[in-house]
Amino acid sequence: MRMAAAAPAAAAARLRAVALWAALLVLVVGVFSVSGAEVPNSSSSPSSSHLGQQGAFTSRRPSVERELDAARAAIRRAARLHRGSNASSAPGRWFRGDDVDYALLARVYRNPAAFHRSYVEMERRFKVYVYTEGEPPILHAGPCKNIYTIEGRFIEQLELLAPPAAGVRTWDPDRAHAFFLPFSVVQMVHFAYRPLSYDRAPLLSLVRDYVRVVASRHPFWNRSAGADHFMLSCHDWGPDASKGDPELYANGIRALCNANTSEGFRPGKDVSIPEINLYDGDTPRQLLGPSPGLSARPYLAFFAGGRHGHVRDLLLRHWKGRDPATFPVYEYDLPSTTGNGNSSGSHNRRGRDRQSDYFAYMHRSRFCLCPSGHEVASPRVVEAIHAGCVPVLVSGGYAPPFADVLRWESFSVSVPVADIPRLKEVLEGIPTAEVERLRDGVRLVKRHFTLRQPPERLDMFHMILHSVWLRRLNFRLDHYPVQNSVG
Repeated sequence: MRMAAAAPAAAAARLRAVALWAALLVLVVGVFSVSGAEVPNSSSSPSSSHLGQQGAFTSRRPSVERELDAARAAIRRAARLHRGSNASSAPGRWFRGDDVDYALLARVYRNPAAFHRSYVEMERRFKVYVYTEGEPPILHAGPCKNIYTIEGRFIEQLELLAPPAAGVRTWDPDRAHAFFLPFSVVQMVHFAYRPLSYDRAPLLSLVRDYVRVVASRHPFWNRSAGADHFMLSCHDWGPDASKGDPELYANGIRALCNANTSEGFRPGKDVSIPEINLYDGDTPRQLLGPSPGLSARPYLAFFAGGRHGHVRDLLLRHWKGRDPATFPVYEYDLPSTTGNGNSSGSHNRRGRDRQSDYFAYMHRSRFCLCPSGHEVASPRVVEAIHAGCVPVLVSGGYAPPFADVLRWESFSVSVPVADIPRLKEVLEGIPTAEVERLRDGVRLVKRHFTLRQPPERLDMFHMILHSVWLRRLNFRLDHYPVQNSVG
């Protein structure tokens, strides 16, 4: 798949695009930003005098940018509404039938009115073009089971969208607001990585070659230096694979499970996606029913897993077997919930039985410990939310999913790694009323962490797309010459 390098003129255009994109990276993500800014700076939008300084241009691309301008303006109006007397009207209609009051919405969402407007604008306008180059299994395919499920399912669900109900997908690249690179890092590792070699060069080479292919056959990558393109990976090595092309790493939108800010993840540009472990491709049946109330949860907190990384090692050294009656922490030796409680045979039980025991403990716990493994993400976060158990994030540098719109402190607890020795004390200090409020938040956000087939409104698939949409709103492709419409 190797292609010749772009011509010098194209390279210069890409460099200009990067400079302009960096200068304009202050637009709409501010509506939901983690730093607390709720209204994008309207002065960041180019004025008509700025546009008048540009030359002639084709009619297609300005129409796409005008669509985005209209969406930005609508979101800004909604953000102002959030502070007005009628703030609850639009989100209230949106959540109709859920018996959700606005106080809960305002506690869980950074700006309910702005999120509502942004999501509606996404449904109305957002178009993604999927490159067709390449063949499965490395391109256009991925795992739809196991801990990397989201990587394969996202590719599959996006590519299965077809007329007349294609929604976000378009086959006309001139109408696209974003471009998807449909490669799977999991498949690259499976087919190109030599076990125990620790050599990731083949992964970088595959990414580099694919970007060169699409850049040589289409004008879209070169005109934006990759800034309106995105990739998605749930493999631990996804961030490393993105380094195969310098422009993808620097400018592109990287949707990653391994969202570690200490390793180059940038929340304002990159997208954090949930890690979900679907053993057989479906949500475990134990997590589909209603979750028990606090009175049926005798355990303060629960964890079971291996010593994958220093965070889990520290957790197990401090808490393994110390207080199984109220604070059960196990290292793969989870006792049966249906047998005599003897853990000696736990390794011999069938995987489905062990999985059932695992979820039974989650259902009986107020808090579910979600420590980082070798990398920052953990499927326990999604499992805890489905079990009605408040997730406890124990990590360093983790940027949780959908934090542009969700206040994670309203449905989870974050504990620094240094406080692992005090973990039980910290959780015991949370009043019962606050635990109930956190569980209210867990129930409200559950839909966002559910993977549906086919996709449904507000589910995980669409929330990932919304995160990409926000980042696309965050910049303009004004390096194109644009015809001034005024005189």
